[in-house]
Amino acid sequence: MPVFLKTRITAIGPEVAELAEGGVLILFADGAPEELAEVSVLHATQEGPAPDAPGAGTPVRVGTVSAEITAMGDAAWNKVREIGHVVINFNGADAVERPGEICASEIEPSVLVAALETGAVITIGE
Repeated sequence: MPVFLKTRITAIGPEVAELAEGGVLILFADGAPEELAEVSVLHATQEGPAPDAPGAGTPVRVGTVSAEITAMGDAAWNKVREIGHVVINFNGADAVERPGEICASEIEPSVLVAALETGAVITIGE
């Protein structure tokens, strides 16, 4: 399986932990407006994003924590490719609620929060 996206966390907004405790992770490329940066994990892409979207079953790693994609919104991968933005909801749902969302298998919220640190790598794919 290819690497669809490999990116390094450069900054973590002050409201990220609260969202992550609810299983939601918002990624935005470096340079996001301040109001978005407050709720986002800012990142710098190292590889990708691939032209084609990953499908269900594709691994998602945040630092040392692993999950799998369970659903992909119609607009989600285009946002990743165009502006480095995506919402990952670690709820295990097999259907997204919003077109710009990726759903992934559930992760214990405290484990997800602990994995979020500057310099950690987020990878979608192998």
